[in-house]
Amino acid sequence: MNISRRQLALPVLAVGILGVVPATHAGADEDDVKKNVEAFRAAQFASDAKTLERLCAPELSYSHSDGRIEDKATFVANATNGKSKFISLAYDDLSIRVVGPAAIVRFHWRGESESAADGKKSSTNLHILMNWQKQGADWKLLSRASTKL
Repeated sequence: MNISRRQLALPVLAVGILGVVPATHAGADEDDVKKNVEAFRAAQFASDAKTLERLCAPELSYSHSDGRIEDKATFVANATNGKSKFISLAYDDLSIRVVGPAAIVRFHWRGESESAADGKKSSTNLHILMNWQKQGADWKLLSRASTKL
């Protein structure tokens, strides 16, 4: 059996081309997730219920560092009830990894808030893990977990 150089080169070339297409698509998805994570942070800071509703999946499971777990409706209601307001909120050291229709997002949460009732200030220093899922054309927050640092 004779194999030409062309027959050897074509599979290598095909693998190279196919390898570029998913990477380009993953890069676009990563950019979309990054935009949504920033929109989510800004909505938390501003207590923007409409944006939080839009960014969260109906199946949301949102867990806090004290062990409380909220569904979408409870999370949005508690995040926008006006009992406290953020003075600062940063998502530092952001890491995003897209795996098919899912994205694993990790970051260091640094926040300071003020209680509406008594003006008492408190800070939070957390490690956050978010899972985003592509639902149709949109990336939605599916789950979130936090750990105190």
